[in-house]
Amino acid sequence: MITCQVEAFPPFLEEVKPLLPAHWDELALNKEKVPLDPQYDEYLRRDAIGQVMAVTVREDGKLCGYFVGFVAPGLHYRTCLTLTMDIFWVHPEHRGAGAGFTLFQTVEAEARRRGVHRMFVGSKLHKDAGWLFGKLGYEEVERYFSIWLGD
Repeated sequence: MITCQVEAFPPFLEEVKPLLPAHWDELALNKEKVPLDPQYDEYLRRDAIGQVMAVTVREDGKLCGYFVGFVAPGLHYRTCLTLTMDIFWVHPEHRGAGAGFTLFQTVEAEARRRGVHRMFVGSKLHKDAGWLFGKLGYEEVERYFSIWLGD
């Protein structure tokens, strides 16, 4: 059975580490130049001040997906508590059966519980999940562009 729930970040962090390489391999850009090297200490620092939200997808207790976001007042809008997505991923074996939909419903419920006014999520264009956000009622508000400047 698939479940989605809010979880404490530090234990989640240890459990998610083995899944991060598969997530990175599927979605990261410029992999040959940008190795996976998370700043775990910064995540823990932000979690200690209440800014991290971790929501998990589990099948029979086993971690198979997650959302991590940051909750803080907007830098331009001090009075607008904002949830900004950092990452989300559902293992390919668990896609297509509503896990992503349930994941984001759980994220929204927790955001409301925390008093969040607005949230921002995103999708890689080469693995577009925009259909999911459209189905959930989100509107497209911005596009990001990238260029590699290294070397």
